[in-house]
Amino acid sequence: MSASHSYGPRPWTFYALAALFTLFVIFLYGPMIAVLVLSFQGPSGSLVFPLRDPSLMWFDELFNPRRTGDVMGALGRSLPLAVLVMILTVLISVTAGFAFRRRFRGATIIFYTAIASLIIPGLVLSIGTLVTFKYLGLRAAWYTSALGAHLSWSLPFGLLIMFAILGRLSPSYEEAAYDLGASKWQTVKNVVVPIVFPGMIAVALFGFTLSYDEFPRSWLTVGTKNTLPLEIWTMTTNVTSPALYALGTVTTVVSFIVIAIALGSIVIIQRKRSRGK
Repeated sequence: MSASHSYGPRPWTFYALAALFTLFVIFLYGPMIAVLVLSFQGPSGSLVFPLRDPSLMWFDELFNPRRTGDVMGALGRSLPLAVLVMILTVLISVTAGFAFRRRFRGATIIFYTAIASLIIPGLVLSIGTLVTFKYLGLRAAWYTSALGAHLSWSLPFGLLIMFAILGRLSPSYEEAAYDLGASKWQTVKNVVVPIVFPGMIAVALFGFTLSYDEFPRSWLTVGTKNTLPLEIWTMTTNVTSPALYALGTVTTVVSFIVIAIALGSIVIIQRKRSRGK
């Protein structure tokens, strides 16, 4: 058989799929690129193309606001809230995942109760949370009512991820550790956690991003001080300048930094694991 192969012309389906994929990439990344470019508009620029007199003036407007809202204050609330949600989501999801590895009475009811909040509209849950806090005489704030509302959104995803990961974990790893004299805590710390750690990073990433970008569950639960999504929404009603694009660029950069940290953590863990073999 000849080592060389002759190929005929590509079928029309190839070009159709290539065109469809190209359109998908344009719709996916086109708005992001447009926001990034327009955030560098100069003083004579507007909200639309073309780009005129490129400058960093609109980024300066965010950090030294004259016409924009309290962007830095909103960011200073959204980031700690997202970090709190991330930590609690990981802790609760991991411990619940370990608990559900063994069957116990009421496990099915508890599971469906935990994920039931996924089907509740976020705005309705926001209203219910505010009403409950008012009834109990508590003040709504980003670190109390909003924290609970955000957890109702992030926890179900974290639970589903950890259930899937721990459900595929073979008990043979733990049995081997027990045979070598390891205690239960040593087995969990030195055997189970390193194996499921990439999944824990994924849960942390879900918890952070779901909270950082959440709007409906934040609307009535954050109190008198806005989080970043609410501040952006407020700016769309009273700010008609490229400062909106600058804010979009900053929030996108923050999201990419968080993703890079998560992926970097997974790479480091994998390298350490491969060196230990």
